[in-house]
Amino acid sequence: MRISEINRKTNETDISLKLNIDGSGKSNIDTGCGFLDHMLTLFASHGKFDLDVKCTGDINVDYHHTAEDIGIVLGQAFSQALGDKKGIVRYGDITLPMDEALILSAVDISGRSVLGYSVEIPSSKVGDFDTELVEEFFLGFVRNASLTLHIRMLCGTNTHHIIEGIFKSTARALRKAAAIDAAFADTLPSTKGVL
Repeated sequence: MRISEINRKTNETDISLKLNIDGSGKSNIDTGCGFLDHMLTLFASHGKFDLDVKCTGDINVDYHHTAEDIGIVLGQAFSQALGDKKGIVRYGDITLPMDEALILSAVDISGRSVLGYSVEIPSSKVGDFDTELVEEFFLGFVRNASLTLHIRMLCGTNTHHIIEGIFKSTARALRKAAAIDAAFADTLPSTKGVL
């Protein structure tokens, strides 16, 4: 099984995270931000990743450091759990309807950190969570997982549905990309011989 555990402590956050890419979708999430807890629970469930996250952050200021740093640690955990990447499918994509919202997510576990984020979220907040932090979370994730992720909002008017669709679709695209292709289990999916 592809499992990783990361602990990261800064002056702004103290995070412990456990990830099993080949899990069943179980999660235990405590970030200090209810909305982010909900999104990470959806992420684990739809990706079929077992995910434990405990974060103590400077949420008395805002959720910026918490969201960004959890993205960083989750990215590090994905990179570590993928190991040498032999046998992975490498590419994954999905177009996911979330009521009136339609979100496309596409992943290339390429070794190149690129986030293409084309989303217009109608509201600046969901509860006390700043919606601009969704992009910050995924920037931290992509840079540390060393992968390419494109997220496109094709339509949508409900802020909660849009963000929920982003987390669900990204998890499902990642699950496809990280899956092992049994026919190529000992092969690195790159003509360069490196990812």
